[in-house]
Amino acid sequence: MISAKIIFLLLASCLLSACNTQDLPRQIENVMETVAPQPTTIKSDGLPDKHLISTAFVPQAPQKLWDQPWQDACEEAAILTVHYYLEKENPDLDTMLKDYKDLLASSTTHDINVKDMGKIATDLYGYQTKIVEDPTIKDIKAYLTKDIPVIIPANGKTLYKENKHFKSGGPWYHNLVILGYDDGKSQFTVHDVGTQFGAYFRYSYTTLMDSIHDFPESKIKEEIDNGQKRVLVLLK
Repeated sequence: MISAKIIFLLLASCLLSACNTQDLPRQIENVMETVAPQPTTIKSDGLPDKHLISTAFVPQAPQKLWDQPWQDACEEAAILTVHYYLEKENPDLDTMLKDYKDLLASSTTHDINVKDMGKIATDLYGYQTKIVEDPTIKDIKAYLTKDIPVIIPANGKTLYKENKHFKSGGPWYHNLVILGYDDGKSQFTVHDVGTQFGAYFRYSYTTLMDSIHDFPESKIKEEIDNGQKRVLVLLK
């Protein structure tokens, strides 16, 4: 006859085995599935202390080729990031490449400012656009809490302070998409299209706000800090 002690040990072993099985990491097939909702607190300004939009990540160089046009395709990647979110699409590589082709054909130069980005998004997809001049952190957060991503033109050299995945100290002119924020950590969450590690990357409020500069009127990348501080919003 099996003693009570042995039965207890067998049951305990089974329970531990089950727990260990549940703790095994599962394979992540889609970056959109990695974002879990977190509890929020509404602050005195009426905005939650954190918010995050989940959407497909669109790399600037989807085939990991960095010659032209991919070297300067961050504007197109940012537009596609918002486009796929608005259309609730999770594109495969062939779809991305086709959509990239349409966008690249609409650009007359490698580097375009937010006004031209808005015009392309309107012409191709029929979106309404809004350019926000001299945006504040609260301005950006207000759009995000309405589940509206924000396209940021930026000095990549400034972003390099916190994103060492860039090569050569970061690009002079860059674009990315803000998807969320966390007041507790004073960080924005973005899809930084410029690196393969850019999905849901975090930048501090200070660094990201300092980086914001539209493509300069001189059209000289190295003069990016002379570009106006403005951001772009696309609306259906």
